[in-house]
Amino acid sequence: MIKSRLLFGISLLLQLVLSIGCTPAQAKQPNIVFILTDDLDQGVFKHLTAIDDRIHRLIGAQGATFYNSFVSVAVCSPSRASIFRGQLAHNTGIYTNYSYDKFYADGRENSTVATWLQAAGYRTALIGNYFNTYPNPGAATHIPPGWNHWIVPNGGYWYDQFNYSLNENGVTVYYGDASADYFVDVLSNKAAAFINYTVTRFPAKPFFLYISPTVPHHPGTPAPRYAYNDMLPNVRAPRTASFNEADVSDKPAWIQSTPRLTSAQIGEMDYLYRNRLLSMKAVADLVENLINTLRAKGELANTYIFFGSDNGFHQGQHRIDSGKNTAYDEDLRVPLEVRGPGIAPGTLLGPIVANIDYAPTWADIAGVTPPEFVDGRSLLPLLRGSPPSNWRKALLLEHRSEIFFREAGATSDSKMFIGPPVNFVGLRTKDQAFAGVGPIAYVEYGSGEREYYNMVNDPNQLRNNYSEVSPVLKAKLHTWLGTMLHGAGKSLRDAEQTPP
Repeated sequence: MIKSRLLFGISLLLQLVLSIGCTPAQAKQPNIVFILTDDLDQGVFKHLTAIDDRIHRLIGAQGATFYNSFVSVAVCSPSRASIFRGQLAHNTGIYTNYSYDKFYADGRENSTVATWLQAAGYRTALIGNYFNTYPNPGAATHIPPGWNHWIVPNGGYWYDQFNYSLNENGVTVYYGDASADYFVDVLSNKAAAFINYTVTRFPAKPFFLYISPTVPHHPGTPAPRYAYNDMLPNVRAPRTASFNEADVSDKPAWIQSTPRLTSAQIGEMDYLYRNRLLSMKAVADLVENLINTLRAKGELANTYIFFGSDNGFHQGQHRIDSGKNTAYDEDLRVPLEVRGPGIAPGTLLGPIVANIDYAPTWADIAGVTPPEFVDGRSLLPLLRGSPPSNWRKALLLEHRSEIFFREAGATSDSKMFIGPPVNFVGLRTKDQAFAGVGPIAYVEYGSGEREYYNMVNDPNQLRNNYSEVSPVLKAKLHTWLGTMLHGAGKSLRDAEQTPP
């Protein structure tokens, strides 16, 4: 009898220990935090890390850094559409910044990573920029499906960081020009509040937090505490080998017709470059704030944190004034750093990854099978040290011309270059991925012009070698590009890894 009671007591004790050990916080799926900057190219991020290493120290050094991270369309809204749905532009139908009305009218909001994760039990939040032309044509307080918490600009010129309004869960709130109204700081505080509230009120629920500040986008307004351009007196836009290129006779006509930059233009570039760096210091503050909040709430170990950008940015390369949306590496290469469960600190990853890979990765983390229309791939096997043997060998590049436009509501008279005045499609390959050469950059313009660069021998894309490419290789490149351009979902992924 005594033995029986003793065994019964031990059994109860074990059940109690197990019940304490399996708290909702431990059993729930991992949280996901995504910090998406605007127009942050890899060059600026590397320079920032040299003068303020907090972002890399807190994310990449604690997890993984991808050094071949690209976007397929190097402009804001199309890239965001690709992020939300995991699709290339020819499948989202979104090519320009003036595109939210199409995304809305086509019903694309009805199936995004937000709806997938919300259905899987996640509490979802978007805090920051959504699409450039949101909320047109919807109501100013429209909240798309899938979002539990919605704090998004719906008026004013938030790229200037002051004097804007936010749709805060269906209520429009106005912000002015006080230091406390600085857009990045407002987002930082609201994101921390979302984490605190969710963990306190819904301890068993995982969360997906998408936070999107609008720096270092032009005009690169720094926070008032950092708004001193002379803090970086000797810093200037990088004078890469292609900066204000002297001989562009091998380039497409739209570059050949571009005059060399003047000293006044270069001076404006240097000023903007310094502001872009300084504006990123507030983003480093934001990253620090979120990580401190996650740690204080006991959630850091169970949270994946992604840091990236919607596109890159050039300043003076090939004579082109400050802007984006070309097929050159300055616009296509973006930082991507990730920390989280199962990722070894200091991991360096070289496969070609892209903005279309975010959504399927987050779905994989959440244990969700994404829709068949998704073009991208989950990064989770790469992050956990088990790279698949059939990873993509090339990424499709796409562009539809917007020529030049004046930024809506801009406070200056400057025009931002947002892409060539001609459509193009192209390929960016990795290593010896195709015909024994690589990595290469290959571009076909709607004008009939072509570009081909060996990125090992010519990383600055100074010498267009297309005229020297064999007819056989030209035909193969054209065929491969066409196959990908007409692909979707699995057929697209198959085409990426199977050169003709």
